[in-house]
Order: sequence, then structure tokens, then C-alpha cells
Amino acid sequence: MKIPEGIKTPVYVVDEGLIEKNLKILKSVSDRAGCKILLAQKAFSMFRLYPLIGRYLHGTAASGLYEAKLSYEEMGKENHVFSTAYIEEEFDEILEICDHIIFNSMSQWEKYKEKALKSNKKFGIRINPRFSTQSRGIYDPCGKGSRLGVIKDRFYLPKGISGLHFHTLCEQDSKDLAATLNAVEEQFGKYFYDLEWVNFGGGHHITREGYDIDLLVKLIVDFKKKYNTEVYLEPGEAIALNAGFLVSTVLDITENEIKTAILDTSAACHMPDVLEMPYRPKVIGAFDPYEKPYTYRFGGLTCLAGDIIGDYSFEKELKIGDRVIFCDMAIYTMVKNNTFIGVKLPDIASIDSEGNYKVVKRFGYEDFKERLS
Repeated sequence: MKIPEGIKTPVYVVDEGLIEKNLKILKSVSDRAGCKILLAQKAFSMFRLYPLIGRYLHGTAASGLYEAKLSYEEMGKENHVFSTAYIEEEFDEILEICDHIIFNSMSQWEKYKEKALKSNKKFGIRINPRFSTQSRGIYDPCGKGSRLGVIKDRFYLPKGISGLHFHTLCEQDSKDLAATLNAVEEQFGKYFYDLEWVNFGGGHHITREGYDIDLLVKLIVDFKKKYNTEVYLEPGEAIALNAGFLVSTVLDITENEIKTAILDTSAACHMPDVLEMPYRPKVIGAFDPYEKPYTYRFGGLTCLAGDIIGDYSFEKELKIGDRVIFCDMAIYTMVKNNTFIGVKLPDIASIDSEGNYKVVKRFGYEDFKERLS
């Protein structure tokens, strides 16, 4: 993908061709395994691309009313929702626009079941096998004391519940799903024979190079055959993995033991996972620190001392005005960004399969002001 020179920064640029490449992989999994795949909007909700996504996937997964409304209005396919706890005044609308409604606890089901059972929708319970396959505590739904899902000792299968949902993975391979399935079946398998559907949740890095797709397909096929039930997956990252870029500009270069390039973007505002995970994003043309002659720390535009993106080295010196392009910036960026201290939100742009660049959304002062009071 070639990003045009002279564009206004900061800007998220999404490559539609790379999105479609990912979607084709997911469609092949769906076809081979006989499962249904949903877009988890919590990772990527650029609804301008929903018509494209809808050509390959079966619908969306929402985490609350607003995401569910976005799917209902812009995708118009299967609309699944899970919430840790539903807000009472929102539940009637959720019931109206969603197809599958998943509850986080038995008490939530008991609270809403009378109203739910009068509708013609499908309802599920999220279960928690308390089986961790990762070390990222902030993203581990099976961590000690997790509030997400019902544990074995507190679970029963109520009348009106047609499916179960579990979500335990984060950027992981199918071997981790295989280990999780063993734990899930050991604890909850006796209930699966009475279900219409089971949702394997998200965190499946299906479109990542090296992911074992054959194992994933086998796991799903075997599960469907054993329990005679529909299987759903709801990946978020896999849809837009490596398909987005954040283009920024060097505003200044300071020096205090290390040279810091201050950019017109921010980890805290525009790529929060850099600080939350934490991780160091890839930059086009950059190398590990001190691998090349010129090393710089990339610092964000805010006054937060820890607004640091990472250290990188280059073949040539950076200059004020140079462009810096961060990779894999479609997922968990636009959906999580913020306007801390009034930092401007990046524009959103796309590049189609023919290389045409288009800004589809531009933000300004009013977007900052109207979030306040």
C-alpha cells in the first residue's frame, strides 16, 4: 500500500484490500468448518466498511446497546450482544434489535427472563472455565476473581436458554482454543447436548501468519458432530489485523540522555493499548534501538510523562517534518481513542483496491467540546 505524500496528519489509514484479504480467510474457515463468524465491534467498528464485511461474515457481536444499534443500522445481519450487566432502561431496545442476547450471570437472566421469554429471540449464558492460557492479566477473562461469566459451581441450565458463550483468548492460536475446549467440555459438556448453539468467543488470531487454521477447522467440525450444535466465533482483531496504519509527523526533537522525537500523535490518546498491554508497535523503516546509527524515542503530544510509544533506530537522522507510519493501527485504536487535554483525534481515511485515498471522517474542536459540558 502506498500512502500519498503531503496528507494531513495524524490520520488512521485503513487498506480495504487488506481488510478483504482477511475476510476471505475467515470466509474459508466458515465454509470449511460449517460455523458462523461475527465481527466483534469492540476491536473495529469502522461502519463505512460494514457492507464489505457483511459480504463475508454472518453479522456482528456487540458489547452493549450502542454497538448493537450500529450493527442494526449499518450491517443488518445477525446481531449478537453480550453485556457484563444490562442497563434496565436499555433492555427493551436491545430485545427489539438483537437476535442473540447473552447474559453474564444467572441473576441477570432471572431479572430479565420474563420479558425475554415473551420475545422470539435466542438467549445464552456466558460461562467461565477458569482456565487461563495467557499471561496478559488485563485481558484475561479467566483470571483469579474474574467477574466475567458463570463458574461451574454456580451454573445451571434454565428453561429458555438455547446457547452458551465462553471467551478466554487474546491474540492466540488454535492450540490454545484446543486446551480451552478440553476444560470447557470437562466442566460444562453435559449441557451442550441440549443446546442450539455455542459461541467460542473472540481472541482467535486466525488471519495472522502461521496460525493453525487446519486445527481450528478440525476442532469446530468435531465439536459440531459431537453435540449437533451451531458454532459461532466472534474475532475482532482478525478482521482488521495488519490492515491499518497511523500516519504522524515529527513536530520537534529534544535531547535528555536520549533523543526524543515528539509527534503529532499520542499513545495515551490515539493508541491506548501501547500503554495498556503494553507493547511497542512496528514502524515502517524503523529498527530495534541502537541497531542502526540513529536511535530516537517517540513521544506523544500530551503532558503525560509516560506518553511514550517506544524506542526505534534508523539508517538516517530524523528531521522535524518527517513522516512516521505506525503499523497495525486499525484495531483497538479508533474504538478506544480520546481527547485528553484537547489533543485532536486523528482523521480516518481509507485506500481502496485501486489505490484511491479518501478521508472519510475529519475531527475538530467541536468533537472535543461536545464530549464535555
